[in-house]
Amino acid sequence: MKITLRAGEKVYINGAILSADRKVSLEFLNDVTFLLESHVLQASETTTPLRQLYYAAQIMLINPLIRHEANIAFKRMLGNLLATFENQLMLKELKLIDEIVCNDRVFEALKAIRSLYPLEAQILSGDLDTIHPTHSDQPNRPEAIA
Repeated sequence: MKITLRAGEKVYINGAILSADRKVSLEFLNDVTFLLESHVLQASETTTPLRQLYYAAQIMLINPLIRHEANIAFKRMLGNLLATFENQLMLKELKLIDEIVCNDRVFEALKAIRSLYPLEAQILSGDLDTIHPTHSDQPNRPEAIA
């Protein structure tokens, strides 16, 4: 896998933070867990339930030393969301996200959670009449995420 960083951009790799001083390409020759800075959510940005869930999943990726604790927090939050949300599409997608995380595919779970932000906004605003899938008609099944 190959990624390109712009000058000043950071990437989180297996718990380490790398910063590029100029445009650089990195090629990973083995399995590695990484997260680009543009996908990193700051604690101050965890303003909705799904953003809080995303943050817990993100910690599992970028801080291996506390992965277990972050996983416990993720499962607790997910359980609360499943008990709170009534929208069937949201519940279905959250259950799929749980499956993805259980299969240790946290990066894919982050993408799936981000795809639900617009639906969450509709639900939280009370705009229940216009709720519709905000991503492709295909569900966020692990095999469907590229």
